[in-house]
Amino acid sequence: MNTIKKTGFGILLLLLMGNISFGQLTLKKLKDAVNGTETSSSSSSSSSVANSGNTSTNFANKGREWYVSKTNGSGQLGTKEKPARDLGNIIHHLKANDVIYIAGGTYLSKGGRGSDEINVPVKIYGGYNESFTKRDPWGATKTVFTGTNEYMKLTTPRLYIRTDQQRESNGQLSTGSEIIVDGIVFDNGPRNRYHKEKGLAIRRQASPNSGHNPSPESGGVVIVASKYTNVTVKNCVVMNTAPTEGALSVRIFHAATGIIQNNFCINNTGYGIHIRSGYTGSDPKLVPNFIVSNNTSLFNWKHDAIASYGGNALAVDKYLTATIQNNVFGFGHLGGVYNKGSKIIMNNNLFTGNSKYDYKEINDMMKVEYILDESTYLDQNSEGNKAMLIQIPVAERWAEIYASRVEITREEVDASVHASNSGANQVRSMLGLNLQAGGTSMDAEIFLPIITIDEALPAGKLPWEGKGCQQPS
Repeated sequence: MNTIKKTGFGILLLLLMGNISFGQLTLKKLKDAVNGTETSSSSSSSSSVANSGNTSTNFANKGREWYVSKTNGSGQLGTKEKPARDLGNIIHHLKANDVIYIAGGTYLSKGGRGSDEINVPVKIYGGYNESFTKRDPWGATKTVFTGTNEYMKLTTPRLYIRTDQQRESNGQLSTGSEIIVDGIVFDNGPRNRYHKEKGLAIRRQASPNSGHNPSPESGGVVIVASKYTNVTVKNCVVMNTAPTEGALSVRIFHAATGIIQNNFCINNTGYGIHIRSGYTGSDPKLVPNFIVSNNTSLFNWKHDAIASYGGNALAVDKYLTATIQNNVFGFGHLGGVYNKGSKIIMNNNLFTGNSKYDYKEINDMMKVEYILDESTYLDQNSEGNKAMLIQIPVAERWAEIYASRVEITREEVDASVHASNSGANQVRSMLGLNLQAGGTSMDAEIFLPIITIDEALPAGKLPWEGKGCQQPS
């Protein structure tokens, strides 16, 4: 188990407030669904194919097993005896329903490009030892997906699985099967560009003169599945990413189930977790359904220092249903859960330290104690959401940096801008046109400061009263 260095733990007191939503899944159905997704280290390509009745020919492939080891890998055979060195080196070989086992180590993708894209449904399991006999994905054998900040490297999601554009021989879109990502640590810290390389504030523009890329405006793991394709993301860590939308983002389509379970998202812009729908109808048999359980999403920043969007622990798109249970949603620069108009049920969630609201429906912002009174889309059988004080054991170094940040508002920036008395403005004034304002250099000196894996992980290894993620067993 990782420990924080001698600087010790910084303890941040969090006021948790909870919300629950969704009216179609009962608690028993939730438990049955979650239990049905448990995957042991012996899982293989013999797993049953989801939505088999709607699985097209290309996605009905039986699949094979692949093995990847940073330490012992070489070549592209990808066998247990001769593993590949990096997932990126074998992507062009992958076929539907392949299963990939990845040993502990730090992976930068093929050629150090810092991004992997897969276009077929696969199952990926990280955190193995070198003999692929044991797993400790948040401990001794962490599988870390990261990269470097070098000019012209990729800025796309660190892992992007997109199957919705694949087609059969007759031209129709491929459908069905299952996608699983389990036990990977996604850390974009080394991929980001930081102001003066101090690690305190990200920069979203490249610097060709100094050879630096912009901070990737993309998530750590982003999945866009085909119709009738179930998706599971569990036991993953997503940190230091700077997307506009989801750090952990899953989009499912017709009659599919998405399971987001026991993940730890910390120190990201946008939304820590983003559940999305590719279906826009109202047929209850086709509406995608999500189960979001036992996740911890902390320190979610706005898109930039003066933005009015992002900064939520969880975002819920329209045209889906979701059960959101036993999660911890804390320290959103704007809020906890942002529901864009879906029917959801929320049970036994903890909310804390969110700046503007704990729960938001479209434009209505609420604290946890008022959600059953004021919500429109939240199932009235939701229960157990509450606020409470908790202690978050992030490292003292990072805690002090976070606590010393100065937030900048749009109002402050607008107030700092003044119209100049230029000749052009004098002409515009005579013509009744709006005057042109001068620029402003206001920017945050601390914005998404880098946190290391060892500094962050202690906050995700233990739940609070059974809520939030814990170290995978």
